[in-house]
Amino acid sequence: MTIKAGSIVSHTGALEWGVGKVLEVTAAKATIHFSDGKNRKIASSHFTTLQPAAASSYTPPETAPAVKAIRALRTAKSKK
Repeated sequence: MTIKAGSIVSHTGALEWGVGKVLEVTAAKATIHFSDGKNRKIASSHFTTLQPAAASSYTPPETAPAVKAIRALRTAKSKK
């Protein structure tokens, strides 16, 4: 499998991470955002542990934007 930005993959050794979207690929590593909410860097020597996954199976976590919105709201209230 060729790893490139935008690919949807799963890691065969860590299925609990869920499905991930490849954000960046260099000669040394790939940065992947997994559906458990974490970005992970996978060394190119471990690319064989990545398998293609259906694009419909990737669901990005939605908790991060909500946290930012709450912080912005708290900041706005404290300035009053």
